[in-house]
Amino acid sequence: MVRPADLDGLCARFVDVLGRLHDVDVVAHDLERFGRGGSSVARQVAGWTRRLEAARTPDVPDFSATTAWLEAEQPADVGSCLVHNDFRFDNLVLAGGPGTDAPWEVVGVLDWELATVGDPLAELGSALAYWVQADDEPVFRSARRQPTHLEGMWTRQQVVETYAAARGLAVDAEAWRFYEVFGLFRLAVIAQQIWARYVAGATTNPAFAGLGGMVQLLARRCRTVIDDGPIGWAA
Repeated sequence: MVRPADLDGLCARFVDVLGRLHDVDVVAHDLERFGRGGSSVARQVAGWTRRLEAARTPDVPDFSATTAWLEAEQPADVGSCLVHNDFRFDNLVLAGGPGTDAPWEVVGVLDWELATVGDPLAELGSALAYWVQADDEPVFRSARRQPTHLEGMWTRQQVVETYAAARGLAVDAEAWRFYEVFGLFRLAVIAQQIWARYVAGATTNPAFAGLGGMVQLLARRCRTVIDDGPIGWAA
């Protein structure tokens, strides 16, 4: 049986491993070639905006205000590091935990095909777009892909604050607003790309039948964060 205290340790491992990946010396390990130079944040905003345009369907929501806001509000990169670009629990290999004599450990990270050199907070924002917590709206909780809603799991705010403290970064709710919008927008574009293929008949997987509605939901969440700040953050 998994207890809330067990999940607290699991969340700590999640943040620790992400930080360790971001601490990899890209020069010493000859990984600089994976970067593209210039601002990673600016490149990501422009790239995901282009991908949205290329995946348009008649029902795609209007993201123009969101993309304009992202372009206008994008911060300077806080660093340049190895980023996995698909960091979430279902890409982690775990050992230990309940039923064993050892604490949770992350012993492997899978699916590196999107890895590059980029901004660490943009990666954290992308990762937390998948982090559905217990007080999120029911329709968003119904779309979760990992057990982050369970009692004992950290909130998105706890993840951000723990990561930032470990790396000596000052990230309050206002500073985090951009990265939360970016992560939700990026996830919306990924869903829209799959939805466009489904609408065109290029894929018939019934699991994709609800993605149009998910894109609509993510568009609303982007606007909520732009207007009101990060969702679920305590003052």
